[in-house]
Amino acid sequence: MTYEDLLYESAEGIAAITLNRPQALNAYTAAMGQSLERAVAAAAADDSVRVVVLTGAGRGFCAGADMNLLQKIKPGGQRVSQAQNVKHDFRSHLGPDVGAHFGGRFGYLLQCRKPVIAAINGPAAGLGLVLALYADIRFAASEAKLTTSFAQRGLIAEHGISWLLPRLVGPAHALDLLLSARKIKAAEAERLGLVNKVFPQESFMPDVLAYASALAKTVSPRSTAVIKAQVWKAQFQDFNQALELADAEMQKSFASADFKEGVAHFVEKRAPAFTGS
Repeated sequence: MTYEDLLYESAEGIAAITLNRPQALNAYTAAMGQSLERAVAAAAADDSVRVVVLTGAGRGFCAGADMNLLQKIKPGGQRVSQAQNVKHDFRSHLGPDVGAHFGGRFGYLLQCRKPVIAAINGPAAGLGLVLALYADIRFAASEAKLTTSFAQRGLIAEHGISWLLPRLVGPAHALDLLLSARKIKAAEAERLGLVNKVFPQESFMPDVLAYASALAKTVSPRSTAVIKAQVWKAQFQDFNQALELADAEMQKSFASADFKEGVAHFVEKRAPAFTGS
């Protein structure tokens, strides 16, 4: 399968998706958006894939929406870059259904049953930062810089960032980053909780892939699917609802092949051989 403005590779349980417009710091286009959804759908449907890594080609992650497209917007008109028409069914039989809660341009990343890691290798701005926030885990290279940028373009908190960002860094920090649109370095992003960890620039992708490989090889894909859905569903539940759901999912896990393998490989002191069933 071929993709426009994007590269897709799958090996050893990892689907590597690379935004591929390095000459424009991977500025987002409609074609890129369609390719991205298709690539994530392919990874979700591939039983050999255990984890998805999303990054950018060259020195940037994603500089936001392509400015040439933004200049074509007319008053009251829809962005050209919003013209995505590719839709896939990301519903999973594992864990609670979160599809009703996460729509919009990137909601499918939260619906996808496989962990999605954003590998922020360089600048991430505007829509590019929003995209990274829809990942389950974010790693940043030490030289990466991030900005919301919207207020400096006369825009607003777009595409769900007003919901996602405060849940990561708190309302005060979210408002600071959104209102000022200031650029922050990777170290500050880590301190705020915007990214999980900063890796050295020179070893960034090997470090990210080492983490992804551990997910692919050492934990149950059934467990990761259910846990991911539990966590995102819990954003719309009270404690007792989350507890009730956990109790029900625990009973299902007891009947799974991965539970039996999880106990067996520990007792037998060997590497696990999880199947996801």
